[in-house]
Amino acid sequence: MKNRKYAWLYCALFAFAFIVACTPKLAEVVEAPVVEVPAPPPPNPNMSTCPKFSDSANSGEAETAHVLYRDLLKMKNYEEALPLWEKAMAMAPAADGLRDYHYMDGIKFYKWMYENETDETKQKELVGKILNMYDEAAKCYPKKATQYEGYKAFNLYFNYPDMATQEELYGMFKSVAEKGGDEMPYFIINPFTSVLVDQALAEKVPTEEAQKYQQLISSAITKGSEECEGKKCESWEIIKSYAPVRLEDLETIKGFYDCTYFSTKYFPEFEANLQDCDAINTTISRLKWGGCSREEEKMKTLYLAYNTHCKEEVVTSTPSNVSLGGQALRDGDYSEAISRYEQAIADTDDMDKKANFTLRISKIYYVHKRNFPKAREYALKAAELKPNWGEPYLLIGRLYASSGPLCGPGTGFDSQRVVWVAIDMWNKAKSIDPAAAGEARKFINQYAQYMPSTEDVFIRGLKVGDSYKIPCWIQRSTKIRSPK
Repeated sequence: MKNRKYAWLYCALFAFAFIVACTPKLAEVVEAPVVEVPAPPPPNPNMSTCPKFSDSANSGEAETAHVLYRDLLKMKNYEEALPLWEKAMAMAPAADGLRDYHYMDGIKFYKWMYENETDETKQKELVGKILNMYDEAAKCYPKKATQYEGYKAFNLYFNYPDMATQEELYGMFKSVAEKGGDEMPYFIINPFTSVLVDQALAEKVPTEEAQKYQQLISSAITKGSEECEGKKCESWEIIKSYAPVRLEDLETIKGFYDCTYFSTKYFPEFEANLQDCDAINTTISRLKWGGCSREEEKMKTLYLAYNTHCKEEVVTSTPSNVSLGGQALRDGDYSEAISRYEQAIADTDDMDKKANFTLRISKIYYVHKRNFPKAREYALKAAELKPNWGEPYLLIGRLYASSGPLCGPGTGFDSQRVVWVAIDMWNKAKSIDPAAAGEARKFINQYAQYMPSTEDVFIRGLKVGDSYKIPCWIQRSTKIRSPK
């Protein structure tokens, strides 16, 4: 009975012990594993802060408009594409935030409208919109701001020249060049070179400043052409056919280039014609113009050649004007040389001598002053003074052939068409003067390969054999030819 009395107690204790034994101890509790949530990727530094597809209340609608207008634009269906572009532009001007499609395509639309607009006022408004697109793109994509600024100047130079003065263009190109250094956008190099040379020759840019940008342009050309790959090198070939040639015009500014520049560039011409008095006198003149002293080794060599092979000219009427003209030429005083030869022409009745002195003046304008219209003027005078003389026409042909960078970008149709009139002149020299025939044939064979291609002629609606007037300073009619 006593055992029954405590039986319930034994059962309770047993149950409690069982529960305790079956319950995990605190130290043995296994915690759930911690799942690490990856940190969000850092923001893309190139992502535009302007409204994007993802910022739009209806991103799907914006993206659809984008895709549709771009497909139509590829097919040049501007009319149907325009309202879709306007919609995409209004909803998400920065597109996906990484590509400037809406701004660059906007420029295409405005250019299309400009080309189809005849009202000058409206055309100017459209040009303003084109330029504004570049400004707006720069705000949304500031890392490309320099490139947009370059595009803006490029368009003003080539497409809308009446919308900016030369001074304004120079300032814009200079700004881009400053920011880009020797990695300036390649497409500004040729137009910047043209504006720089024109402004420097017009004395609107200080010589020191022009020297700075000439060196910067030359460095950019060297760097770009050495580092380019594949098709990109084609653009650099075009640049190299234009900019360095135009920069040569700065040689006419006294002190712009130094002795090293002139001796490196022109001494080889003397070395190829060691006994030619024209080559000797011209090289002496160029090196002296560049600041080379008579004590320079190359100058000593030149004067030795002069004393050995070149005799003083003697003209019975006024020998002093001829000799002084030659001395002024060797001293690099080109204006004085021209003046002396003009006096020599007036003081003699010998038509051959008049013609020779006139042609010398022509060569001074061509070689040293780089004034092509004046050089042609005096060459034609020389031809009148001495009929059936081929030398003046050989020179005019060279003037025309070297005018590619003056009358075009240095390559392509606009520059190559000058070869047509050059060949006209060489053919004329060959036909009237047997003594000039060999030189004329040499020039024709050398330059015929550079005429515009048949394809370039055809795509402009022209035909081989038709008459064609060469623009620029030349302003002469010729016959369209194509390379054989």
